[in-house]
Amino acid sequence: MKKKIGLFAVAGLIALVSTPSMAQFAKAEDAAKYRGAAMALIGSHFGRMAPVAKKEAPYDKQKIQENIAVLNVLADLPWTAYGPGKEGGESRPEVWSDSEGFKQAQDKFKTGMTKLTAASDTGDFDAFRVAFGEVGKSCKSCHDSYRKKK
Repeated sequence: MKKKIGLFAVAGLIALVSTPSMAQFAKAEDAAKYRGAAMALIGSHFGRMAPVAKKEAPYDKQKIQENIAVLNVLADLPWTAYGPGKEGGESRPEVWSDSEGFKQAQDKFKTGMTKLTAASDTGDFDAFRVAFGEVGKSCKSCHDSYRKKK
């Protein structure tokens, strides 16, 4: 119970400090670092579920839901750090030149997260795997189009 309360306290704090009014960046580099950190956290929490989705680790509904709860908070964070004057970092110029396509990619990710949350709430492993795969595809598609190749 304490772990769950702590998780929600952290999520609430992240949500509080990530509101658009708080997401002011003095320099484009600051925005790039912020979104990079947010994306790293998203990747970490998403990656923790990958062995489960691949059937390499047992399905634990509670642990999956905990990761998804954190992901639902994190999923809103990076987008405030994109926009005019915030170019750079690992983002390709297409983020700004194809803002409509980039917005569609964001929406696809958020829709996928909604489906993943719903699937985890049911406790249906197969539904979780399908929704997990959809979110993963949305991440890959966006990275292929809008992230610099390493």
